[in-house]
Amino acid sequence: MVNDRVVTELPRHAEVVIIGGGIIGVCVAYRLAEAGTDVLLLDRDSLGGGSTAKAAGGIRSSFTSRVNLELGLRGLAEYGGFAARHGVEIDFRRDGYLYLITDPAELPEFERCVGLQNSYGVRSRLVDPAEARRVSPLIDVDGVVAALWSPDDAKATPDSAVQGYAKVARRHGAVLRTGVEVVGIDRDGDEITGVRTSAGLVRTSVVVCAAGAWSGRVGEFAGVDLPVRPYRRQVVFTGPVAGLGESVPLTIEMPSTFYFHREGTGLAMSFCEGDGDPGFDTRYQPGEWLPKLAEIAGRRVPAVLDAGIKSAWAGLYEMTPDHNQIVGRSVSLPGFFYATGFSGHGFQMGPAVGAVLRDLCLGREPEIDIGELDVRRFAGDQAGSREHNIV
Repeated sequence: MVNDRVVTELPRHAEVVIIGGGIIGVCVAYRLAEAGTDVLLLDRDSLGGGSTAKAAGGIRSSFTSRVNLELGLRGLAEYGGFAARHGVEIDFRRDGYLYLITDPAELPEFERCVGLQNSYGVRSRLVDPAEARRVSPLIDVDGVVAALWSPDDAKATPDSAVQGYAKVARRHGAVLRTGVEVVGIDRDGDEITGVRTSAGLVRTSVVVCAAGAWSGRVGEFAGVDLPVRPYRRQVVFTGPVAGLGESVPLTIEMPSTFYFHREGTGLAMSFCEGDGDPGFDTRYQPGEWLPKLAEIAGRRVPAVLDAGIKSAWAGLYEMTPDHNQIVGRSVSLPGFFYATGFSGHGFQMGPAVGAVLRDLCLGREPEIDIGELDVRRFAGDQAGSREHNIV
């Protein structure tokens, strides 16, 4: 009983309260605590129990915009040295990313993307179908006109990274509490005065919203519009696949968005049929989706037809109107910061965003210019271009 009280009791004051214990929240907590800030992180579930728990774990530089590329490169660098730096193994592997291009009209955009990536030192390049098959022997390249191969992109285990960052955040003095739901944010004019929770009131003047798919509601508590909506995504896991190599790149067919990557002795596979209606339903519902997945997978990765489906799940993508994250500080409520709406990119961008939010909260200029990610871009018709290479 005493131990339970220790776990659930909340500090009555914190310099910064972070709402959300996924990869973004724990990265922000770590960076702020490392800088000497008094931090309290709250999550109504378990750490990483939301979207992070069901992330594919891809970490890439193969983005199509300057800001996403810089965030992705920071993630690759941080995760690549994670085990040595923090003493936590996250199964980091540089198996690469391979984009299969099936529409010739998309080639100019991929050529532009490669040029941008190469200007940052990324070793991505366009290859012909034969080389794509040498890189990923499982695939059938019928209908593939070219492919983008990014050999230094990687994969890691999201839950291990969350637990690792939580460990080092606590080591620096951060307080992380799970099973505590935020039910309101108190404010006096344009100043935050506290966060109301299921375990009592915490006085604070600074709140960071890192609540992923649930960020819209947190924004409502603060009177700040965060246009983040939850959309279901489903993934199936196959049984053992014949001919599965030791190194399997995360392979994506464009524009269908069908993708697969190695998962044990089999593959994890999915594709996006369209966003549909937003909602928090995470029940796996194969319906018409599974036969369509099977058709694409059988055509592109024929070996999976003999592997069968071992398991499946559904999770949530936190989507914004332009499929780019919103990161910044509220103009109307200066003590309210947000890092959300990553549209499937949160895991790989977590390390960089942790540093960005630390700097914003401490009044510093971030190393990465995230001006174009400000939520105000959605006022009128100012939303940016969609990220092209999105799954």
